[in-house]
Amino acid sequence: MTKEPQRSRAVFSTEDFGLMKEAVADYVRKIADEPRSAKFSNLYHRLGRLG
Repeated sequence: MTKEPQRSRAVFSTEDFGLMKEAVADYVRKIADEPRSAKFSNLYHRLGRLG
């Protein structure tokens, strides 16, 4: 008798994505003059598509 693998569960909730987006937005404002701010800005927009 073989067992079926357990169904995977979501790690983050929709609310979590909103909180992460808010935190990333704040961080982007703080590091706006640094080159890596563009990477965090892209992350902010990707989080917006998920949540």
